[in-house]
Amino acid sequence: MSDDVLAVWCKVREQVDWSSAASVGPAPVRPAVDGLATWFDGPVRLRDPDRAGRLLAAMALSRGTASRGEPLTPTLLAGWQKVVLGVNEVGLRQGDAFAKGGRERYGLTPHTWQDFAACLHQSADPSVPLTARAARAYLDVAFFHPYPDGNARLALLVLAHVLEREGVRLDEVGPLQTTRYADDPDGALDLAALVTVLIRATHRRATAR
Repeated sequence: MSDDVLAVWCKVREQVDWSSAASVGPAPVRPAVDGLATWFDGPVRLRDPDRAGRLLAAMALSRGTASRGEPLTPTLLAGWQKVVLGVNEVGLRQGDAFAKGGRERYGLTPHTWQDFAACLHQSADPSVPLTARAARAYLDVAFFHPYPDGNARLALLVLAHVLEREGVRLDEVGPLQTTRYADDPDGALDLAALVTVLIRATHRRATAR
């Protein structure tokens, strides 16, 4: 059986110096172009109009919860995921999951969902730079792989929610659409650095109008 990618991620997650991620300027950052909506309504709609509509609806839900300062929880994510997948009910996976053509296995233990909830709670920890918290939450969803389907879509919504809760929106999200690996601590910090670059570019373009 292949290695448990989730177990690897949980170890790497503790090794990464998240506090070393760069800070960004003061919020709010309001872009000239809504990057998340543009991504869903552009490239995603071209591939699958129904998927795009569901993602835009889930985005609206996530932004509503962010505006109310609601923290990330598995229950909150389940509500978004029902919209993302267009189903009436969605539950956390009940066994191992596989991705990348079966090359990656995400294990399940009696403590997995308790650990996942704790990781989501850390997305609001003010002692960690915002960009690191957003990147870490994205990777948590990717590697805990909580649902049988739609986890990559959910991870992007979660990253955007962490930023939105602190008044930050991006004017492009396309560069975030790359494959990530659980055993790559440098790659985890690179994602935080990419979020920093995107925030600063958004701010620069918005203030240049």
